[in-house]
Amino acid sequence: MTPPHTVHHTPEHEGQAALHEPGAVSQTPMMSARYPSLRDKRVIVTGGASGIGEAIVEAFALQGAQVGFVDILGGPAQDLIRRLSGAHHVPVFREQDVADAGTFGATLAGLVETLGGCDVLINNAASDDRHALDKVTPGYWDQRLAVNLKHAFFASQGVWPEMKANGGGVILNLGSISWHLGLDDLALYQIAKAGIEGLTRSLARELGPYNIRVNTIIPGNVQTERQMRWYTPEGEAEIIAAQCLKGRLQPVDVAAMALFLASDDARFCTAHEYWVDGGWR
Repeated sequence: MTPPHTVHHTPEHEGQAALHEPGAVSQTPMMSARYPSLRDKRVIVTGGASGIGEAIVEAFALQGAQVGFVDILGGPAQDLIRRLSGAHHVPVFREQDVADAGTFGATLAGLVETLGGCDVLINNAASDDRHALDKVTPGYWDQRLAVNLKHAFFASQGVWPEMKANGGGVILNLGSISWHLGLDDLALYQIAKAGIEGLTRSLARELGPYNIRVNTIIPGNVQTERQMRWYTPEGEAEIIAAQCLKGRLQPVDVAAMALFLASDDARFCTAHEYWVDGGWR
């Protein structure tokens, strides 16, 4: 998440000016690791049409997994599917607002049926819209918590019977560095993301006996198209200066962590937070 005083729109080429300093980490990381245990696994991703979610969908598809994803962005989702048309399994998309509890459960169940089950659930969908404390209404509170926390619980509830029946599975929840930093204008988002870590600990304890692993991935400030609207050149430079590693995190960096945690290589990793933040704390 951006430091609070950098919330200004700026052209993308200006925002990236700080990326090319000597010694900066490469901004085009290669997804080199292969995980044979992920091939043909049934993976469901919420918020998979853009940003981090898009990178996660693509990464799992390139591992040969069967991927189903939901999002409210139908156009970008179809573009992603076309780009992955040569994958071993072409991803399946369902247009869905995860905050709509009345339809989300049915859509999720339909994806599970289409894929023939669910081995990995990645609760990625979220919205970090800025808001002033004195403008928050009960309705806005409910909507923000629904998209950023509530859906993660009910998506997990929707797939864990299948995972229990199959002898195990993986649930990955996307957290945020924001509440650890305590940023302005993000109170409801930060409340929800703090709750994500509590959700992870609770589910890991209760589902562990069924060989279901549950972890949180905590991204730092990831350079996505959406996030670029908040940056000034000064803000970009401040983010890089605050990190131990001097580069801008990309969605593929978060996807790499998701691949590892979902694979059999991470078979004893559960109930914890895994940071991908360049050392920005």
